[in-house]
Amino acid sequence: MKKIILAMSLAVLVFSCKSTKTSDADIIEVDVALHEIENDQVHVTVNPGKVKSETIKFYIPKTVPGTYAINNYGQFIENVKAFDYDGNQLNVTKEDENTWVISEATDFDKIIYYVNDTYDIEGEGGVFSPAGTNFEKDDNFMLNLHSVVGYFENMKEKTYKLNIHRPKNLVASASLPVTKQTVNETYTTDEFTTSRYFGVIDHPIMYAEPDTTSFDIEGMKVLLSVYSPNNVYSTEDLKPSLEKMVQAQKSFLGEIDNTNIYAILLYLSDMEEQDARGFGALEHHTSTSVVLPETMPLEQLEETMTDVVSHEFFHIITPLNIHSEEVHYFNYNNPDMSKHLWLYEGVTEYFANLFQINQGLISEEQFYNRMSEKIQTSMGFDDTMSFTKMSENILKDEYKNSYYNVYQKGALIGMALDIRLRELSDGEMGILDLMKQLISKYGKDKPFQDDELINEIVEMTYPEIRTFFDKHVIGTTPIPYDEYFAKVGVEKTETKTKTGYFLDGQTPFINVNQETGEIFFRKSYPMNTFFSELGVEGGDIIKTINGKEYSLQNIRPLVMSSMSWEEGQEFTMTVDRDGEEVTFETKTEQPFITKESLQSMDLEASDERYKLREAWLKE
Repeated sequence: MKKIILAMSLAVLVFSCKSTKTSDADIIEVDVALHEIENDQVHVTVNPGKVKSETIKFYIPKTVPGTYAINNYGQFIENVKAFDYDGNQLNVTKEDENTWVISEATDFDKIIYYVNDTYDIEGEGGVFSPAGTNFEKDDNFMLNLHSVVGYFENMKEKTYKLNIHRPKNLVASASLPVTKQTVNETYTTDEFTTSRYFGVIDHPIMYAEPDTTSFDIEGMKVLLSVYSPNNVYSTEDLKPSLEKMVQAQKSFLGEIDNTNIYAILLYLSDMEEQDARGFGALEHHTSTSVVLPETMPLEQLEETMTDVVSHEFFHIITPLNIHSEEVHYFNYNNPDMSKHLWLYEGVTEYFANLFQINQGLISEEQFYNRMSEKIQTSMGFDDTMSFTKMSENILKDEYKNSYYNVYQKGALIGMALDIRLRELSDGEMGILDLMKQLISKYGKDKPFQDDELINEIVEMTYPEIRTFFDKHVIGTTPIPYDEYFAKVGVEKTETKTKTGYFLDGQTPFINVNQETGEIFFRKSYPMNTFFSELGVEGGDIIKTINGKEYSLQNIRPLVMSSMSWEEGQEFTMTVDRDGEEVTFETKTEQPFITKESLQSMDLEASDERYKLREAWLKE
């Protein structure tokens, strides 16, 4: 893990304990020191201006929007101290992992503390890497600021001024503009300003030596910044595919245009070092932070970036422009969760696939295969669970392990709703049209009431949509996918295709017991030919492969290395099957998978099912 402190000469200038009462009462001023590193910790000072209460609480978020998990970012904070205007230290009591109480606050000037990053911690403190931090002296700083900057009780709506002191060789990449820049003898200070605390956590910033490019799409500037520790990739490698993708997204969305700038911050993890291992992305209103392995072949990296970033980009629909009060007034340390994950993540994931067929980036067959995989994967979860109940309780132990199903069944809810709307409107209205109506009514500054959203949707569409939600979203009745596909002339078929050893596309053949760390083969997904012909069974727990032990801690290196296995290599695997040890020996060969897939029926253009399919996929 990594940590930080300042040289004495600069500490006097920037972090002196004694200061004057010059801070504007309406501004929270923050200093973040990236220019002096010791023990891999960042030094932070937060000055709230004049405080009138006798005691005040200081918080680091327990959770933040988009993660849907309790991460306790206070775990990365150390050595918290508070000072009055005369430089005297005040009493600070740690109330819980994310809360500090400052006494005698009427004389309170500022709080200072040190922050550890997440990428260098074994297991990253349970934080998903795109929501985490990296502090690499004079080289890279990935700043998801909810892990760095806290807020004071009843002060989240105050203006924040961030002064980030950084090495001169590093530059900032973010959708938040630098409002002022001051060059000193040994470092540079970038000043950022946001109207409230939400703006702090909604704008990740990556500092690195310049590798940034941009392109304009219909008046929107897209900024791409890449950090590749071993210089394997640059922005120029990824710009063509991303520019094509964003152009297609803008064409798909039409008149939806609420973002003047969108930043894509790509951190490529060094697989040979202690580094980020949670691959994916975290959405923000005008940017996304992405973490992927540097060892990915370019073609696979481009494909993954298209899928991952397109999902995050579509969040400009929801929750940016359509969200509930629970999201708009998010409580970072005692959150109430919305019932509508089917909307925020499910519909977003559906759009990330639909736009690709709509804009000709993938074929109908590829689109159907993706939907078929989602159906198959969703069956590994409780298909009778109320989606709104699961969403509302997603932070609780009973429901949190169902979160991955949001990207599976959540997307399928969006698909089924889209088909049903097309059917009821004779092809004229789809789910994107519904989203545009909701944006027109609400928008980014007007949240909806959680319990009223479905009523609003029914009022905007058709009475029959009430039945859909009552049965399949609020209720516990599984969606009859075959019936919905029949409406648009799509039928099931069986196909045999190439696949990976441990991944079928992005769907894993294996899973992890989070409590024990054991890796086991899934029972709810078809086994590929390599392992099925070897005699492996669903539920078998992997103990060793080629003499090396595997568990949760090194599952990702196993999966990544398997992608480069060549046919004919010696292969030995030992598993635990119901308490007995079973060993398999063979040579590697290309895995295949046979599973149900979908295909279009050969229909006349006059057939109503054909017309509906064309409206669904092409309009």
